[in-house]
Amino acid sequence: MSEKHAKNLTDGSVVKRLLVFALPLLLSNIVQSLYSVADMWIVGRYNGPVGISGVNIGGNVTFLMTMMVIGLCVGSTVIIAQYVGSKSLEKIQSTISTLLVSLVIAAIFITTIMLFLSTPILKLINTPEESFTEAKKYLNVTVIGIIFIFLYNALSSIMRGMGNSKTPMTFIIIACCTNVVLDFILVGKFGMGATGAALATVISQALSMILCIIYLKSQNFTFDFKFASFKFNKEQFSLLMKIGMPISITNVINNISFLFLTSIVNTFGIMASSGVGVVGKFNGFAIMPAIAISASVSTLGAQNIGAGRNDRAKKTLFTGFAVAFLLTSVIFIIAQLFPSGIISIFDKTPEMVELGASYLKVSSYVYLIIPFTFCLNGFLNGSGHSMITSVSNMCSSLLFRIPIAYFLGIYSGLGLTGVALSMPFSDLGAAVISFIYFLTGKWKKSNILNDDLSAQAALISDN
Repeated sequence: MSEKHAKNLTDGSVVKRLLVFALPLLLSNIVQSLYSVADMWIVGRYNGPVGISGVNIGGNVTFLMTMMVIGLCVGSTVIIAQYVGSKSLEKIQSTISTLLVSLVIAAIFITTIMLFLSTPILKLINTPEESFTEAKKYLNVTVIGIIFIFLYNALSSIMRGMGNSKTPMTFIIIACCTNVVLDFILVGKFGMGATGAALATVISQALSMILCIIYLKSQNFTFDFKFASFKFNKEQFSLLMKIGMPISITNVINNISFLFLTSIVNTFGIMASSGVGVVGKFNGFAIMPAIAISASVSTLGAQNIGAGRNDRAKKTLFTGFAVAFLLTSVIFIIAQLFPSGIISIFDKTPEMVELGASYLKVSSYVYLIIPFTFCLNGFLNGSGHSMITSVSNMCSSLLFRIPIAYFLGIYSGLGLTGVALSMPFSDLGAAVISFIYFLTGKWKKSNILNDDLSAQAALISDN
């Protein structure tokens, strides 16, 4: 897939373009989430609540590490999509090369640091003593393989920016099947517990990355993956940082806020930790439709804004609202009707099921709000205005989620119910902030193409 194969998303039916792009992305996200769910379900089957708690806590910390750089991947999708829309195709290769070099360096640095800090971090978030060893095993193994997670996400983001959301889906399905098989072998047959679950995840992610590279090389992709081609471009890195860093900061702060919630929940005991851990995995699936639609809104919006078609970009946003809300409303109804059944899929310990079900019934109201929050932020990111989405999400995490969780969960004595209430209220706050900015119309001015033109003008002036 060279740049000439980039798919143009600036014409045709908006609804059809949105759904055709979003469906493979949704399936990819669902299947990718099966990694951690398979780990938790199989570990829970063979190791009980202690194993579930260990995998959940260790996985949350690893996910936080991933979120530190995932903003650069999202930024690359937006930048490449706007270059496709504006037909500035010569910029694509430089963006890809710079992104890959940056992520390799980041992976080496994060892995080295985390191997020394895993124990202090797990203690900091009040990891229960019973599950501490399992959490540390899971965290250490997944951190070693984090480079595969980074690079797969980067390659997927690059292809999506060029309009291809189907190919990443194919490879992640293969990898997920591999993960499940390895889970049963390593955890079930050999009794390796959290270590086996982590190894299965790392091996499967490595397979996804390798399959992506093999495919792209066979399709005459614009980047050939030869050592000499890994070049760092300062200007493109600055642009990646400008668009991607606010997203990364947002992701990190957002996940820190969830680690704070995990810390509060851990003080209620191992059963609460396990029950809320299961809800977290279900939430991962429940929000997938909104994530997929918002990513589609971001890419389609970016291409249309790059092509100067702002009315079509705006139509994409409101179409995304409607589709995402319809899908998450169905999931909300299921969560309200069958909370205990959902929790008991992972483990049938009565106390854990009761605590998890009560937490799910309250926290699931967030499913009615995230379509608006996610689609608005995806649209603003696609226009290059990622700073405002960073502000709205930081307000959500720091001003709403953490204070509400502490006040209602600890101070007022509501316990898990109080922690659960922080979820819908915090997302509602983020949606309001982003919507106010959208109404100003500032999103119509692309921060990416304007910066690119300014840089070209400065270069001509210097010459």
